[in-house]
Amino acid sequence: MSPRPATTGTAPEPPPGLAGLPRRRTGGGRSAAGSGPSRRFLARATLLSAALSMAGAVLGLGRDQTLAHLFGAGVDSDAFLVAWTLPEMASTLLIEDGMAFLLVPAFSVALARRARGTTGPDPVRGLVAASLPRLCLVLAGTAAVLAATAPSLVSVLAPGLPDPSLAVSCTRLTATCVLSFGLAGYFSAALRAHRNYLAPGAIYIAYNIAIIATMFVLAGRWGVRAAALGVALGGCVMAAVQAPSVWRRITKGQDPGGFATASADDGTDGPPLAPALVCAVLLFTLCRQSQVLIERYFASGLPAGAISHLNYAQKVAQLPMSLSMMVCVVTFPVMARAIAEGDLRRARDRVERDLALMGCLVLLGAAMVVACAPQIVQLLFQRGAFTAQDTAATAAVMRVYAVGLLGHTLVGALVRSYFSTGRTTWFPLGAMVLGALVTVVVSAWAVDPWGAPGLAAANAAGITLTALLLLHGLGPRRVPGTVPVCVRRVVAELSRTVRAAVCAAGAGLLCAGLFDSPAAAVAVGCTGVAAVFLLLVWLLDAADARSLLLPVTHSVRSSLTRRLRHGR
Repeated sequence: MSPRPATTGTAPEPPPGLAGLPRRRTGGGRSAAGSGPSRRFLARATLLSAALSMAGAVLGLGRDQTLAHLFGAGVDSDAFLVAWTLPEMASTLLIEDGMAFLLVPAFSVALARRARGTTGPDPVRGLVAASLPRLCLVLAGTAAVLAATAPSLVSVLAPGLPDPSLAVSCTRLTATCVLSFGLAGYFSAALRAHRNYLAPGAIYIAYNIAIIATMFVLAGRWGVRAAALGVALGGCVMAAVQAPSVWRRITKGQDPGGFATASADDGTDGPPLAPALVCAVLLFTLCRQSQVLIERYFASGLPAGAISHLNYAQKVAQLPMSLSMMVCVVTFPVMARAIAEGDLRRARDRVERDLALMGCLVLLGAAMVVACAPQIVQLLFQRGAFTAQDTAATAAVMRVYAVGLLGHTLVGALVRSYFSTGRTTWFPLGAMVLGALVTVVVSAWAVDPWGAPGLAAANAAGITLTALLLLHGLGPRRVPGTVPVCVRRVVAELSRTVRAAVCAAGAGLLCAGLFDSPAAAVAVGCTGVAAVFLLLVWLLDAADARSLLLPVTHSVRSSLTRRLRHGR
């Protein structure tokens, strides 16, 4: 079993996969280079990532609005959304989770080795040369297989579709995203390991612009297939916008400032990506994404439009989770670099602080979704072929989805502690399999009496169980080779923010019900939720959440002060 991190003195030895890296310590267990990026840097990087994510999310809503306006919530949109399963899985597997879990730690180790000036080939270029060509070959082969087997794939994903041929055509177009998303995810991981967040944060902006433009130009001629073609083109654009930045970072051969280590001991360079670790990460990510497959499978037997209602509800309800995950996007490379330098205590503190802040952000957003769901859906989608009945059905599903947002966020944050140390562990996969089994059982039981809301409840139940299991695995009897956390402190902090969110959602419901206009109801309801939530967080003494918001507040205040001084 890996040694536990000490509370004082020297930090524990790094995991075996990282043992070749030198460490020089100063008092208190900090690395010689300091404790990593400053809070101001992290706050600014988080704000930049959140702003770009918000812009991409707004364009994503515009994409969904365009789809709803042109095709409504019927047979055509259901066929496209079955094909949309491939981009959804590829996005999670190749951009957001799987590729990041594998490559951010690998690039962090390579950068640490480059920083100490090892002799021989450049570690970063060596990692790229060893991994990128093989990855492209595997991804291209997988895309070809998926395109060739599209009819069988559609029959498995949605056996109840009335027009499977349309879904097959769309699936063959979206299968190309396996290669393009893989390249985009590889480039994103490399840039974030270098603490470059601009180009990776802009990929979904370019992606959604490509889809929207293609739908408007070709919808009259190609129908819903235009949306699938837009997905294929958007994936290529995501890779293209990052390629110049990746090339500059790799060819410059310089390490980001503030992390150089001083030892001259070269150690032994092991393989950057162990096959068992790759399998563990990919299987976990696929199993996590299987919740969408389970949903689509059971929903295909419901009346036409159910898959669309689930899709629109999920896209809107997950916006708070997407914004809270920007914290992980920024701090995961920092945590991976701390582990690469052997400082597990700094990594542990980073995980605990992230859990507190992310829980606070996602619960605030979930309370807003619960309070204003009908008005949000009406404001965003109720036009063209999207009717008032579609609004009511989507809003009902969206409120149920909001219950599981904390679980989804915790899973995304906690799994970093399992996969960032370079050691293979199958515990996250086991936890995710149990969660998926719960999703299947609850879906089969709830789909007939409750329809689409029952499927959303099954999703929430399964992911919540997985989050609890992952949190338990980092406790006193933690899984070997992981970054430990203080489970009691994390649970206590989250319980306070959950209570604040429940009360804030009730207050938001009362405020939103005072207005007939959806815009006014959303504005007043969200304002009421925010005011009550922040007040209760303060009164309940959620100290961690309050302290974590200070760097962001300080950064914004400093920026405004500078602008005022210069008369801007």
